[in-house]
Amino acid sequence: MARIMMRVAYDGTKYSGWQVQPNALTIEGVLNAALKELTGEDIQVIGASRTDAGVHSLGNVCVFDTTSRIPAEKMCYALNNLLPEDIRVIESGQVADDFHPRHCDSVKTYEYRIWNDKFPSPTLRQYSHFTYRKIDIDKMRLAADKLVGEHDFGAFCGSGSQAETTVRTIYSIDISTEDREESVSEHIELGAKDDTYKYGRMIKIRVIGAGFLYNMVRIIAGTLLDIGNGLLDVDVIDKCLETHDRADAGPTAPASGLTMIGIKFKDFTLDRDR
Repeated sequence: MARIMMRVAYDGTKYSGWQVQPNALTIEGVLNAALKELTGEDIQVIGASRTDAGVHSLGNVCVFDTTSRIPAEKMCYALNNLLPEDIRVIESGQVADDFHPRHCDSVKTYEYRIWNDKFPSPTLRQYSHFTYRKIDIDKMRLAADKLVGEHDFGAFCGSGSQAETTVRTIYSIDISTEDREESVSEHIELGAKDDTYKYGRMIKIRVIGAGFLYNMVRIIAGTLLDIGNGLLDVDVIDKCLETHDRADAGPTAPASGLTMIGIKFKDFTLDRDR
């Protein structure tokens, strides 16, 4: 018997989250079915993060036990032949028999994307949250700085959480912007003064922490966005950290804008050299 670790990327648009649910299509369910087809064993993968419905991932981590003779490092190739195009195992390898992705120290990175323009973008709608409002990035950064460190994040926890404590540690929150523009061919006369068409901008909120509560990153993103567009004051963060009351924070931002970037563990890294 060997314990295999896999790093899994997926487009969560059509899935009801990671965790297996009755009568619902989930990432975990699809992986279990593919592993059974591949190995003939009833396998239940154990995931490091139970991402919500509609949330994407570039590197969620899971483990499973198997007696298969397929080399651990080749498991990703064999399994990808059985998976749909929106799920891919991008790394696999054998780990210690007692390795559990939820019971060891780790650092998780999430990124929330906001498309800021006059109109929504059809090609970005499944991977970002759209707003046409003017956004004050400096205010968002001031507010984000207040969240860094160890705090009681009860105000940023969704209902239904089964966490024993709402105290969590955020190592950093970085808010960056990326202006989008495209060059237009010199051979096409559009009557413009230059050959560059300017689109909107992508706002990226990257949060790195030791662990997160249910809906925590999406509530942080929704709160920071409301601060940026003037619906909330920067000082609301102080109130949230003092009262721990969900009613004091902003809305839960839509799932489509959230992507798990990856997970690093204390004793080794899962990110391949690039």
